[in-house]
Amino acid sequence: MGIAWCRFCWACIAAACIRSKNVRAILLLLVSVFAARGATQSYDVVVYGGTAGGVIAAVSAAREGLKTVLLEPTGHVGGMVSSGLGYTDFGKKQVIDGYAYEFYKLVGKYYQTSQYSQEVSWYHEPHVAEQIFREMLRGAHVTVVEHARLKEKNAVSKEGTRVVSIGMENGDSFTAGVFMDCTYEGDLMAQAGITWTYGREASEQYGESLAGVRDRTPFHQFLIDIPAKDAEGRLLPEISNNKPAAPGSADKAVQAYNFRMCFSQAADRVPFARPDGYDPRRYTLFAKLVEARAKAEGKVPALATVLSIGHLPNGTTDINNNGAFSTDYIGGSWNYPNASYAERDRIWDDHKLYTQGLFYFMANDPHVPASMRAEMNSWGLCAQEFTDSDHWPRQLYIREDRRMVGEYVMVQKDLQTELTKPDPIGMGSYNSDSHNVQRIAGADGFVRNEGDMQVAVKPYQIPYRILLPKRAEATNLLVPVAFSASHVAYSSVRMEPQYMMLGQAAGVAAKMALEGKTAVQLIDTKSLTEKLRKQGVIFDYVAAIRN
Repeated sequence: MGIAWCRFCWACIAAACIRSKNVRAILLLLVSVFAARGATQSYDVVVYGGTAGGVIAAVSAAREGLKTVLLEPTGHVGGMVSSGLGYTDFGKKQVIDGYAYEFYKLVGKYYQTSQYSQEVSWYHEPHVAEQIFREMLRGAHVTVVEHARLKEKNAVSKEGTRVVSIGMENGDSFTAGVFMDCTYEGDLMAQAGITWTYGREASEQYGESLAGVRDRTPFHQFLIDIPAKDAEGRLLPEISNNKPAAPGSADKAVQAYNFRMCFSQAADRVPFARPDGYDPRRYTLFAKLVEARAKAEGKVPALATVLSIGHLPNGTTDINNNGAFSTDYIGGSWNYPNASYAERDRIWDDHKLYTQGLFYFMANDPHVPASMRAEMNSWGLCAQEFTDSDHWPRQLYIREDRRMVGEYVMVQKDLQTELTKPDPIGMGSYNSDSHNVQRIAGADGFVRNEGDMQVAVKPYQIPYRILLPKRAEATNLLVPVAFSASHVAYSSVRMEPQYMMLGQAAGVAAKMALEGKTAVQLIDTKSLTEKLRKQGVIFDYVAAIRN
């Protein structure tokens, strides 16, 4: 008869030993169980965070011959790339190469796009992305440990400027020669005592014209005047009572997060359900906006004007924010950078409730025009995606959280005028893209959104230095996701292909630091650039055709 275990409590252990006819065997088993719990594992490189950038960082380090482990707090890898963001933000395709381009070539191979004379696919279903990432990890012989989350406090042990080990919630610890923080949140970086910031710098801090609070902007904006208050003088729901600050002012506000949803029109689509806690009044402003637009435009707005519908293979979609009132939960992200694990969960749940409620409202509420309701109901959640989370994305789109303040802070001029660097590790090209930060009542009494930034850049080189903490703070830590940049610069570099490219550079840099027995800040950056060039990374933009 088998032995039932209750969390290895000592009473059960004693009872089992008494009942067992082979006491020695069961004691040996218990010794091995307790030794495994709280065990210390040693690697050359520890990558914390299985985002797309983390996956490629781990793959890169392992391909350099380093014993590498990828620690992921959840049960899935790929971050946003495998959690709904399948309509890739590529900017200029010509600047994406190396292992990031390899990933998109593997996507093309999966979908057999070569039959259409397309080697690469920039659009993919979430489960396909995760499958390919896992194949890359296996091919590189990366050890992947899932459900491995840092202890919330006192997780990082240091000796001087070297991170020695990190401790996980289950009691395990990991040692390494080089550590990498590839989380969106920068949790390892923060616990390692690295200087970081969040929110928006003032214009004068780095001489950035786009910094700080924004003046009235034309995109994702209320282009029709709608009073911010109801007939009784109360602010409508989803409008903040904050007073507009002067343009260019600094604050600790964070651009909006959302979920990148996967919709389908297939027969097995999952209808939009009424969530617990649903309150239709919070979408009053959405209904007023649709009504005002219909009157001004002479027709009911199409669904694609309130939701961005990016079409993906097999009839699925990447649904994103579009317009003045959409899937962005404006104002809901502000507390995230300083939130505890429990509070993060609450913020996640708040975003889900807001989004579920919006979809249900759009599909069912009589204040929404019948044609829009019908169009919304032609869609549903994709039954083939996120099958272990009720078809809901597993990753909240954390567009920006903590940002390291490191050896070099990338700023607006690095995107617009000072485009070359002495230590390039890749290129960026996506426009400066910050989503709205707050929804307020203007001085004229009409509602408006504040914070949007959509400003074109020129293809620019990304310096290795943005991965580096200050030398006095850590000498064996690299930060490819919560990297060192102002809010303005981060808004462009933060695209998932760039995270992957930074991850590749981090893997090569780790090899150089370990091989040279030196700090990550002291490796030969010219050699780093050349090694990356040999791996296919591009450092010069050529406006050639790329599919």
